[in-house]
Amino acid sequence: MAKTNRKSKDSVFTYLFRQPEYARLLYLALHPEDGDVSEADCKIITLENIVTTGQYNDLGMQVRGRLMILIEAQSTFAVNIVLRLLLYLAETYNEYIHDHKLNLYSVTPVQIPRPELYVVYTGNKKNVPDTVNLSELFFEGAGDAEVTVHILRRGKDMDILEQYVQFCKIMDEQRKLYGWSLKTMEETIRICLERNILAPFLRLRKKEVMDIMSVLFDEKLAQELHDQEVRQEGREEGREEGRKEGREEGRKEIISQMANLSMALAEAGRVNELHLALQDPALCQRLLEEFNL
Repeated sequence: MAKTNRKSKDSVFTYLFRQPEYARLLYLALHPEDGDVSEADCKIITLENIVTTGQYNDLGMQVRGRLMILIEAQSTFAVNIVLRLLLYLAETYNEYIHDHKLNLYSVTPVQIPRPELYVVYTGNKKNVPDTVNLSELFFEGAGDAEVTVHILRRGKDMDILEQYVQFCKIMDEQRKLYGWSLKTMEETIRICLERNILAPFLRLRKKEVMDIMSVLFDEKLAQELHDQEVRQEGREEGREEGRKEGREEGRKEIISQMANLSMALAEAGRVNELHLALQDPALCQRLLEEFNL
């Protein structure tokens, strides 16, 4: 099996749909009416790097030279994805304009592919919207810029999109049982093969998929351990802060008591006892009780 050249941003999603046959199937899941589309019609244009931000997008695809599709995969829904996709779209158009040597200063409109923006959401949050609009999210429906992102939660009739969603859900179920572990990876792939979910892909690319999942799991486990450490440090800091506050309050109370005792002894003509009390805690306590302090 040929060694796979992958970037650190790779996920099962990016690796799966970078394969020409699966890119075509994904396009058909979005546009089933275009049944005669070929693998050659679906050109992968995923951004390798956006220099200004250091970010990568999940998947970019140009179809028949007329349609530009950008898709992100999320297990945790974040509405700011609409702004991220806007930045990805701008950079993708910038590359298209450069590659096709388009003159943006010409008097006639240049020809560019029509954009479609999607998020494949595989999490369990219920109130995820079907679309997210830039103007509604940031400008209360006003403003001259508009971008709409379509949120996809399921596919249809076990198409490739639905199979990917099912793969993610099975992986999440196994993770809850076995944590971020090799057992989770093995069980996820075993169950998917039994249920004919991404079966040809997983049989052919099992090693690569395991490698990708292993990197992901290592990152997730490291993040969980880091989060636990931060929480523990926070609890320790909280306890230490509480101890400091307690000591400070105690110090203030002692100062207040001694000031009141000093005044009470002065009024009673017994100032000489204050010096003795400062050296004898038992005497100090008796004097405080005597004066109800």
